[in-house]
Amino acid sequence: MTKVLVLYYSSGGHTRNLAHLIARGIENQDAEAVIRTVPDVSAKNESVDSAIPATGDLYANKQDLIDCDGLVVGSPTRFGNMAAPLKFFIDQTSELWMNGSLANKPVSFFTSTGSLHGGQESTLLSMMLPFLHHGMLICGLPYSETALIHTESGGTPYGVSHWAGQNGTHSITEHEKKLAIAQGKRVALFSRQLKQEPSV
Repeated sequence: MTKVLVLYYSSGGHTRNLAHLIARGIENQDAEAVIRTVPDVSAKNESVDSAIPATGDLYANKQDLIDCDGLVVGSPTRFGNMAAPLKFFIDQTSELWMNGSLANKPVSFFTSTGSLHGGQESTLLSMMLPFLHHGMLICGLPYSETALIHTESGGTPYGVSHWAGQNGTHSITEHEKKLAIAQGKRVALFSRQLKQEPSV
C-alpha cells in the first residue's frame, strides 16, 4: 500500500488538526497515512522530552522518511518561517540527502498562523527549500479546488493554511477543511503514481 507521511510540529493544536484532516484525504485515496510529530527543542540545548510523547502522535524518526512514498510537512508560522523544532528535525537529515533517500518523492506543505497576513505563504515557501535540496517533487494546490478561490481565511496554492486568530480561537473553516482533505488526496495520488512508475 502507498504510504504517505504527515510530519508536523504544533504548539496550539491547530497545525495538528490540519495534519489529521490531510491524513483523512490520504486515506480517502486508499493510501496509508502515517502521522508523526517532532518534540520541542530547548534553548539550553538540553534533552527535556522522553522518546515517546505522553499523549498524541508519535515522534518522527529518519526511518519514517525513508519508508514513505510521499510526504506532507506542516508547521505553525514563526516570524514568516517554520518553527524551530521542525527545522531542528530537518537539519538532522543530511544522511538521507547524501543517500538520495527522498529524491523523486512528492512533498507538500501546510501551516497555521495567528494573524491573517502573518506569513502563511512565506512559511510554506521556507519549508520547501530543504526538500528541494533532497530532490523531492513539490506538490501544491491547484485552483481547480474551488475552495481556494472562495476562502476568506486560510488557503494558498503553496499549500493549505489556517488562520487560527490572535488567541487561537478560530476553528478550521469549511474551506480550510476541504483544502486540507484535497491536499491529502493529491499527494496520495501522486505518491501512488510515482511508486508504480518503472525505473528508467
